[in-house]
Amino acid sequence: MTNQLLRIRDLRTTFTTEDGTAAAVDGLDLDVRHGETLGLVGESGCGKSVTALSIMRLIPSPPGEIVSGEVLFEGTDLLKLSESAMRKIRGNDISMIFQEPMTSLNPVFKVQDQIAEVFRVHRDMSRGEAAEAAVTMLKKVGIPSPEKRAKDYPHQMSGGMRQRVMIAMALACDPKLMLADEPTTALDVTIQAQILELMTEIKAEKGTGIILITHDLGVVAETADRVAVMYTGKIVEEAPADKLFSSPQHPYTIGLLKSIPRIDEGTGKKSRLHVINGMVPDMRKLPPGCTFQDRCPEVQEICKEPPALEKKSSGHLVRCWMR
Repeated sequence: MTNQLLRIRDLRTTFTTEDGTAAAVDGLDLDVRHGETLGLVGESGCGKSVTALSIMRLIPSPPGEIVSGEVLFEGTDLLKLSESAMRKIRGNDISMIFQEPMTSLNPVFKVQDQIAEVFRVHRDMSRGEAAEAAVTMLKKVGIPSPEKRAKDYPHQMSGGMRQRVMIAMALACDPKLMLADEPTTALDVTIQAQILELMTEIKAEKGTGIILITHDLGVVAETADRVAVMYTGKIVEEAPADKLFSSPQHPYTIGLLKSIPRIDEGTGKKSRLHVINGMVPDMRKLPPGCTFQDRCPEVQEICKEPPALEKKSSGHLVRCWMR
């Protein structure tokens, strides 16, 4: 496809511990097109963040290792590039907004210097040009009095402002692909809405492809074009956002959507929350067959065999024998 930006095939990333090896990402297939937002959702520990770090080739080794697969970015397999070639892509063609800006930003450097560093590395700007470009980026992401706030250290800014600084750094070189890992976590709803609106504007203006990693289904419903649901390192369902929310197919997806808090229209009170029984299995000791079988209300004998991710009559890609 000419509009294809990212194509991941059979990606497998493992972590080795004293108690065994866990496949945090296990045979992952994903596609992202130019100007598209793909929502990647699932419970904590399902492999969402490891997927993003694998794309960026930032898996700590040891204990982690990208064992196999392809990560094709505009036709180039990132897993086969040298480290120096990959450094030219990070922050330039592909950027990442990390989950917690307070730990991602350097506490001993002013935010202007940290953004300017991106321009100096990837755009070969002088120190003065890079500093001026950094202020322009702060203005673009909506930080008031950018000339003044550029002189601040990260701890002098609110959580929302720090997140905007991270976005400014991510957008500095007009990347073709942006990986946003929980970009609105711990922000109040007003700031959250502003951050999501900013990302939507960026996509519309630049045609940037976005992988939005989150466990917040409300955020996904508002911003994503397509949604991929992860469980124990695998995609269990993928569909256009409107179809996935209106007619989920996989039992895990159904359980996730039922767990969204709702107001009962008749009483005006919150309805009782649905609970998915059981716990996510130990990634080092996964059950044979479908890894959701111990929690699934529709489990059958055939579920002891591993189901494939297949396109169903609904148009959804679903990893389930019952669909």
